[in-house]
Amino acid sequence: MVNKQKIKVCVDFPDGIKKPGLTKRETSIHIGEYHATRMPTIIYTLLGSCVAVCLYDRKKCIGGMNHILLPGSASIKNFDDCARYGINAMELLINRTIKLGGEKNHLTAKVFGGANLLPSIPYEKCVGKKNILFVLNFLSREGIPVLSQDVGGNDSRKVYFHTDTGDVFLKCSLSIHYEQLVDQEKKAWKRIQEKARSSDDIFLF
Repeated sequence: MVNKQKIKVCVDFPDGIKKPGLTKRETSIHIGEYHATRMPTIIYTLLGSCVAVCLYDRKKCIGGMNHILLPGSASIKNFDDCARYGINAMELLINRTIKLGGEKNHLTAKVFGGANLLPSIPYEKCVGKKNILFVLNFLSREGIPVLSQDVGGNDSRKVYFHTDTGDVFLKCSLSIHYEQLVDQEKKAWKRIQEKARSSDDIFLF
């Protein structure tokens, strides 16, 4: 069976500034990580049931992205990998963007991921669905508009975010990364469950 792949380009951030010939840095992030910068950078990550949020200040051309494993929050004091959780990941990314000179009322977002990579689990009960709902509700409460999204389904997604323009290039794969992603996410969930047994500072929903 041939694995079909599709490329999508999301370029609907207003006032994006193209800079032809400019060499950009490249930075990859993984589960529980985030990165924001003033420098022209391509931030990329691979998603399964996880969700990535790309934040962009179109006036300052400052952008950042996170990689969320689970909704909810974790204690920063007790967890080195607290950015795996939605609330922590969003607050850390927003705060970092503002520290770099961005303004919250100028931020816009694009949201990706939240796939169901385990067909045996109904989509309404899968982690991906919960991640999507959490992120969209969080951004709505914070007054950060979502300009585009590609979420749900069964595709794995590789996201390339250009921090200086707000452009996102999205590569979707039907099954080529499933085994790798499921294994990574299962290991991450297991580590979190082990830590949760010894802490009262976690809230998941």
